[in-house]
Amino acid sequence: MTAKTLRFSQLSASRQALVRLCQDINFGQIQDLHIRNSDPVWGPAPTVLSEIKLDTEDAPRPENELPDFKLSSEVKRLMSQLDQLKDGKIERIEVRAGVPKRMVFISESASKRARRTPPCVDPV
Repeated sequence: MTAKTLRFSQLSASRQALVRLCQDINFGQIQDLHIRNSDPVWGPAPTVLSEIKLDTEDAPRPENELPDFKLSSEVKRLMSQLDQLKDGKIERIEVRAGVPKRMVFISESASKRARRTPPCVDPV
């Protein structure tokens, strides 16, 4: 399996749930999503913020009803970020037109390194 041919059906159930949540939100944010062993953890549940455009009607993602489909480049990059993160918390995933566009995360390994590093002291 290469990143170029990654399909929805090849994802773990937890990652499939994340893709479906993005599709369902359409426009909005997912906040405070915990990651363990590179997979989303759904307990505690993340906060979901939905944006509703009042000047236009938003159409759902065409893939929303399909049992399998090729993943977009943005979803593939999100999955790659989960693989790299391994354990931590995604503070925010911004979703536009059912596709994740940006994410802000906290890496537990980075947090541990920061705790071991002595504070910087300016020489006087």
